[in-house]
Amino acid sequence: MITNKRIPLSYPFSLVKWDILFTLIFSAGFHFFEEHIVHFSLPINIAAFLGTAIALILSFKLSQSYDRWWEARKIWGAIVNDSRTLITQLLAFNTLDEEVNQKMAYRQIGWCYSLGQHLRRLDALELLDNYVSEDEIQSVSKQHNVPLALLMEHSMDISKLFKDEKINAFHQTQLDGTIARLNASMGMAERIKNTNFPRPYRLTLQFFIYLFLVILSLSLTELDSFIEIPLLMLIALPFFLLEKIAFRIQDPFESRPMDTPMTAIARTIEINLKQLIGDTDVPEPLTSKKFYIL
Repeated sequence: MITNKRIPLSYPFSLVKWDILFTLIFSAGFHFFEEHIVHFSLPINIAAFLGTAIALILSFKLSQSYDRWWEARKIWGAIVNDSRTLITQLLAFNTLDEEVNQKMAYRQIGWCYSLGQHLRRLDALELLDNYVSEDEIQSVSKQHNVPLALLMEHSMDISKLFKDEKINAFHQTQLDGTIARLNASMGMAERIKNTNFPRPYRLTLQFFIYLFLVILSLSLTELDSFIEIPLLMLIALPFFLLEKIAFRIQDPFESRPMDTPMTAIARTIEINLKQLIGDTDVPEPLTSKKFYIL
């Protein structure tokens, strides 16, 4: 997630550099062709009409992409709330076995980091050795979905607390409900991760942006090349930049600047849960020297 208001110009330029380069090449080519070979010009109204239509399509695409990005952020907000709720419930209900409370608090921290890794298609076991016992790591490593296996460990511990009469049926129901919400949040995040925008949709939009720029270039041939080419590149810049932003934010669980900051959120959860159980080894909030945080 971008956290700094002062974004370096190199970042937006890196998104559109190749598109702007292509625009420069074909606009220079069209101008040379029109000036030295065949004089040809189109009415500016055609380019204006097509540009308006593309702007409407692009705004719709950006809106749909933002909805996915915002849904991802709401999912992780729910994970923060339910992680806190799980441990506060456990501390209030289970007053006879503090060891289980601490084990589940650490496992919940590990679950948050593991889920972030899982959604990024990285090693979901990478950070678990700081929060989960070696035996549990060996057990969950056999599962394809490591975060789901960790939630299963939660449920087994709660079931054991009930069988040992350390919590009652009401307590078990409340704790199981919180774990069910965590499971639901994980499923919603996986749905976003595994549902991609159709590739032809993006290719079609890019094609019409280039078509608009070609027609606009043919409509501005009466201008001097020192005016026409920079003007065309300036007009192309917001179209390409908005299209690239829409493309980036439609997949919010990657490792890119505009993504949901899952690692930073997991660190916040770690701080909260460790303080709840009275742990003194509390880390600082995650920061970054870059203009974004992951």
